[in-house]
Amino acid sequence: MSFKLDLDTPSYKGTVSVNTGLFIGGKWVDPVEGGTIDVVNPATGKRLVAVSAGTAKDVDIAVDVARKAYQESWGLKVPGVERGKMLYKLADLIEAKIDEFGALETLDVGRPFYMSKNMDVAFAIAGLRYFAGQADKIKGETIESSEQKFTYTRREPYGIVGGIIPWNGPLLSCIFKMGPAVAAGNVIVIKPSEFTPLTSLKVAELVNEAGFPPGVVNIVNGLGSTVGHTISYHPQISRVSFTGSTLTGRKIQEASAKSNLKVVTLELGGKSPNIIFDDCNLAQTAKWSARGIYFNMGQACTAGSRMFVQEGIYDEFLAAFQEETKVWSQHTGDPFDLETQHGPQVSQIQFNRVMGYIDSAREDGATILTGGSRHGKEGYFIQPTIITDTRPDMKIIKEEIFGPVASVIKFKTEEEVIKMANDTTYGLACGLFTQNGARATRVAHALEAGTAWVNCYNVFDFNAPFGGYKQSGIGREWGSEGINEYTQIKSVHVNVGMEI
Repeated sequence: MSFKLDLDTPSYKGTVSVNTGLFIGGKWVDPVEGGTIDVVNPATGKRLVAVSAGTAKDVDIAVDVARKAYQESWGLKVPGVERGKMLYKLADLIEAKIDEFGALETLDVGRPFYMSKNMDVAFAIAGLRYFAGQADKIKGETIESSEQKFTYTRREPYGIVGGIIPWNGPLLSCIFKMGPAVAAGNVIVIKPSEFTPLTSLKVAELVNEAGFPPGVVNIVNGLGSTVGHTISYHPQISRVSFTGSTLTGRKIQEASAKSNLKVVTLELGGKSPNIIFDDCNLAQTAKWSARGIYFNMGQACTAGSRMFVQEGIYDEFLAAFQEETKVWSQHTGDPFDLETQHGPQVSQIQFNRVMGYIDSAREDGATILTGGSRHGKEGYFIQPTIITDTRPDMKIIKEEIFGPVASVIKFKTEEEVIKMANDTTYGLACGLFTQNGARATRVAHALEAGTAWVNCYNVFDFNAPFGGYKQSGIGREWGSEGINEYTQIKSVHVNVGMEI
């Protein structure tokens, strides 16, 4: 099965194509039991293509193939420098098709093309090169013992790992699971999101050309309830990395406990606070805050959806933030338009979910200051939305919305806002804006989150670890910690003179 489409848009003119089968053992295959899943273009609400839908039987085949590859042609048999060369080659191959990857991501996710290309795809390429460079730098340490015993540690791969990909940033998530896993010497079985599988499948088209032995990278499309479930419970998969909702993360952790105690990395939901103090640079803060919540149509686990504004500048900031929101609203539309900043939600399900939260805010007595409605007549577009007059017990304050909805909350003191910001079950990210350096450090340290931004928001570095506190996850992705997550430590004790 394959998909091919000629595009003639203001930002991309050309053909996009991708194989829509399952990629197992270096070959494109049909699922054992047949079946397909429709992929919908969120900008139109219309079917784009059908991709093959795997089941448990296909996962079993992929695991068998992966195990053989690990035992015979990968793992520690291939030096890190050689693994790195293949990752470098894959990065080069993706870069040569950067426009096509960007177009596929835009068709699939609805993200504006220039963002898909210059942020998602470019960041994925840089990430691959980072992990390529790390592949020959995985090391243990020598431990002082005695003159009669030599002790050292080494980091070894787990073997077969699973990667379960979300729908909001599918290419990045695919790369940031596959890259460190294979750099560390593992083999991997990846399940793309059933909503947005196309760029993961496009990566698979380049795996053989990059030089990876068959079976090192396997991609099995399918539903979470079948393919994802099987990966989570599979007795021969030793580690799973999942990005998605906290609810599903709990199920994966439960599956680990009920199967083989596989190690899990969970990057889950968030309800991130964005704190605006009265000594901030107001104009810059309004711009960064808009990016913090409207970036990727609010479909970011780090989205700064709870905006706390100090009372001394509350009205002034709110006016500035409304103006920035108008800019995003005025540039909402066709993701392939050169002027578009704000695209559609990914699916009808997500559109309904976000609108449901906005309706609940109205019912609870909050004020919809800006937006709050559908944009246009087709597709899943929602106007960038500002909500005020909220209470801590409201659903929109407590739960992750995952859409372009900002709740603005007034506060008085630093101590008060720290307590309010930390009053959540989540802890993925946070932001704060102040010109006071001591306050910036003090508050960043006090907030319970895995990432803290000071005077910026949603700025990432692939060489810095990323992950959550509390119910926002377990473990870290990215950086040296991210590659270490895919290794296990062995201690070796060598007798060089002891006698009994």
